[in-house]
Amino acid sequence: MKPALLIQNGLIFSGKAEEKAEVMHIFIENGVVKSISRELPQVPDGTQIIEAAGKWVMPGFIDSHTHYDAEIIASPGLKESARHGVTTVILGSCSVSAIYNNPENTSDCFTRVEAIPREIMLPLLEKEKSWQNAREWVDYLEKLPLGVNVSSFVGHSDLRSRVMGMERSVKDREKATPEEEKEMDRLLNEALDAGLLGLSTMDNPWDKLDGDKFWSKKTPSYYASWKERKPLLRTLRRRKAILQGAPNLVTRVNALRYMAASTGLFRPTLKTTMIALMDLMADRYIFGAVSLAARIANLLFKGDFRMQSPPAPFTVYYDGVDSVMFEEFPSGQALRHLAKNLDQRNELITDPQFRKEFKAEMRKKFAPKVWHRDLSKAIILKCPDSSLIGRNFYEIAEEKGQNPGDLFLDLIVQYDKKIRWTTTIANDRKEKYPSIYNHPSNLISFSDAGAHLGNMAFYNFPLQMIKNVQESIQKGNPIMSMERCIWRLTGEQADWFGLDCGYLQAGKAADLVILDPKYLDQVRDDEVSEDAVAEFDGYVRLVNRNPEVISQVLVGGEMIYEKGEFVAGYGKEKKFGRFLRSSEVLVAG
Repeated sequence: MKPALLIQNGLIFSGKAEEKAEVMHIFIENGVVKSISRELPQVPDGTQIIEAAGKWVMPGFIDSHTHYDAEIIASPGLKESARHGVTTVILGSCSVSAIYNNPENTSDCFTRVEAIPREIMLPLLEKEKSWQNAREWVDYLEKLPLGVNVSSFVGHSDLRSRVMGMERSVKDREKATPEEEKEMDRLLNEALDAGLLGLSTMDNPWDKLDGDKFWSKKTPSYYASWKERKPLLRTLRRRKAILQGAPNLVTRVNALRYMAASTGLFRPTLKTTMIALMDLMADRYIFGAVSLAARIANLLFKGDFRMQSPPAPFTVYYDGVDSVMFEEFPSGQALRHLAKNLDQRNELITDPQFRKEFKAEMRKKFAPKVWHRDLSKAIILKCPDSSLIGRNFYEIAEEKGQNPGDLFLDLIVQYDKKIRWTTTIANDRKEKYPSIYNHPSNLISFSDAGAHLGNMAFYNFPLQMIKNVQESIQKGNPIMSMERCIWRLTGEQADWFGLDCGYLQAGKAADLVILDPKYLDQVRDDEVSEDAVAEFDGYVRLVNRNPEVISQVLVGGEMIYEKGEFVAGYGKEKKFGRFLRSSEVLVAG
């Protein structure tokens, strides 16, 4: 039996958009919400009392786009999400999951594109990977001392490389045979039977393999035609499962394929979600175009299509040219390809023709791009030459009488990864937040938690949205009600993904957050911190820190985090979270 708890006098947000928050009392018994009442209930002797006067009590947040597939093995508490009130995460995004392949192939699919250290992930999988299929993967997860709830997609790249072999799966114009298509479909059905949400896929050519065997090959799902995917999409439709995807971010055209896949005029609708709805600095028109196209797909063609969005400035941090953004143009790809041979890379950088091409591609205005490539907006944070810190590449070049592209390349040759810089690529205009936050075809959830460990930190994205909405309310020009804000971060996503979470109501598991609104000013969108992941051999990653905003986090009715500290043994001994299966996915047959 779990301890009984009474949370009293808190402002209760139920997770429903139209249900007004009220000061009430929540009684929790054996991990389940027993009652929510205006009057103090009679409770058994020994009930733990949590005083929440002046605080907000709400369902735990949902992060529907993570890459925790490796970290959860080493550190099942997933502390960086949990400390910010996230109580449910979804793994297996962007076509990569850790289910069907051997440790080397699995690691090579993750570690370059998701910027997870290969020297950590590969030995971890070699030590721990005992599962060979989705059922065994779920069994493994359920035996871990989970700190939060977990759900998962199966990755298309994982399926394709398992069935075709990695070498054939990343070969241009290599098609899966009819027998291989059937086997991929069988594995997908097997994964859905095991409780996975659906299939994640990827069409973005930036995403490339690590390792020695297939270095710089794109992830396997990129090579799959939409004709090859048809059997998989039929299965997803038939079983009411979900397609999660990322389009080609260079051409962007096939984003329309995802929208079209969702439509249901003459067939069952396919739940489809795609990254990412952002106000790109490089292309101010793309937000409006994608917004309109998503509305048309859903309203006129009976789709069930959702974009995903981070609710804050999309700020990234990079060491030298160790950035996936360089993969979107040819000369940048050449630099990344030679990352393992710095002598060859530096020789290439000194080539006049290469420099000419690099500078031309950097200043190209009208090419489809995600990164603005504006070196006046790239600020140097660390460098052996301390006189450069705090300045942008453009102003330094102007001072030296150099072309900014030449200066940038010279500094890369001189310092390589010792020069660290940052830039914001999207969501820099707060006046656009109402459109992002209120878009009906949008899910507010795109953190990439567990990936890009040294490049970005959006672990506290729910708090960033809450802060922005609260500020708009205080200024008398609300983006939305706070009730609707909480619903977008909890109940809406629980409903769309078919997960048993996201609401505070009697009979539901008590996964909840107690937030102190007095400290919301601690939530910053212009700074990150660094912390070591003990279970990753002390690897230092970017994190968010706002310790007084979240007073307590409960999972399954038990305290996991209180006053800036996790409970003893968290993530090591006791299990708090559950593996969540979708209630929407139909049984096979």
